[in-house]
Order: sequence, then structure tokens, then C-alpha cells
Amino acid sequence: MKFYAIINILTYLTCGLIFAFTNLHTKLMAMKKVLMTACLFALCTVVAVAQNGGDEDPPQGGGFDKSKLFFGGNLGLAFGSYSTLVNVSPQIGYRFSRYLAAGAGINFIYSSNKYDYAGYKEEYGVTGLNVFGRVYPIEYIFLQVQPEANYTWLKYHFYNGEPDQKLPNKIVPSLLGGIGAAIPAGRGYFIVTANYDLLQNERSPYGNRAFFNFGYNFSMF
Repeated sequence: MKFYAIINILTYLTCGLIFAFTNLHTKLMAMKKVLMTACLFALCTVVAVAQNGGDEDPPQGGGFDKSKLFFGGNLGLAFGSYSTLVNVSPQIGYRFSRYLAAGAGINFIYSSNKYDYAGYKEEYGVTGLNVFGRVYPIEYIFLQVQPEANYTWLKYHFYNGEPDQKLPNKIVPSLLGGIGAAIPAGRGYFIVTANYDLLQNERSPYGNRAFFNFGYNFSMF
């Protein structure tokens, strides 16, 4: 029973975070009910399936199983004459059953781009926290929701001697929704996801288009 109680609590917390972040964005009022209904239906359906038994029995005693912990995230480095990108975003998660996994992580992104033709350099930084939930309708394929809160800063450096221009630092909410694949490799899985930021805040680090993430999840136990 403890095992299923953890699933229920995590489901309600994830749905609550989605609701809170969604309320922060006024431009998607018409989409809120549809988005929330879809998220609640997906996550709560998985819990119902798991509680009915599914194909996998819970651990004896319903205790914590460290072998179901996994570590991973995204790591990206790119350096060039005109651009630099550093992305270090580790995550830790727990595979509750064959249908459901969830966890949390931190974000750190730094990028700089030189625009010599326009006479300035742009520097952009992101630090933040995220939680995620994954539903596996079939093996190796999952749907994912990931609410985030990111602290962002942006600075422009002009080559003509004008003072640097900084936009006000700001905490920006994001709600990433997407679909992914977990490809077995060694002791873990290569993770490929296609994502879209549903909140579309003007300072979102993810822009207004779908994007891909590549990572690796592994277990240390």
C-alpha cells in the first residue's frame, strides 16, 4: 500500500504543479481546461492501472527499491568563434512501475552569440528547477510533462562603446509537453524526446517551436 500511496501523492503533486504554472500565463486561458484534463487523465489512468495489478507486482512490503532509481539528464557543450553553448541539466528519477516514472532535476544553460554585422554580443543564462512525469503506454515509448521554474538573465554588449544593456532578471515558468523514446544501451537507455513549451512565455528559454533533447539514463544499483 505504501508503494501505491507514493504513486498517488506524486501524481497529485505533478498535476498541482502543472495547474500552478499554467495559471501564471494569461495567453493560454482557452487551452487550460483541455491541457489539465489531458494531463490528469493520463496520469490518473496510469495510477488506476497500476493499482489494479497490471503485469507487474509491487515489491514485497511495498518499500523503497533503490534499483529503480535512475540518473541522467542533458549535457551539451558547443564552442565557436561566434557562439558558445553550455547546458548542464542533471536529473534523478524513480521507475514506480512499467507504466510510470517521475523525478526532478536542475537546469543550467549559458549561451553567447556575437553579431558582428550588428555590432553587439548577446549573453543569456538560465538556472532553474524542474519536475517530470513519464507515462509509458507501450514499452520504450513515453509521454512526458515537465513543469519548470527558471531564473533568466540577458545582457547585450555593444562594440561601439555604448553601455551594456541588461534586461531585468526574471523567473520564467515553463510547461514542457512531449513524446520520447528510451533506447536500451549498456546499463541504461538513450533518451530522445521531442518537446514544446506549452506556456510560451516571452522569456522562455525554449522559444516558440518544438525542439529535441538527447540524454542518457542509467542506474547505479
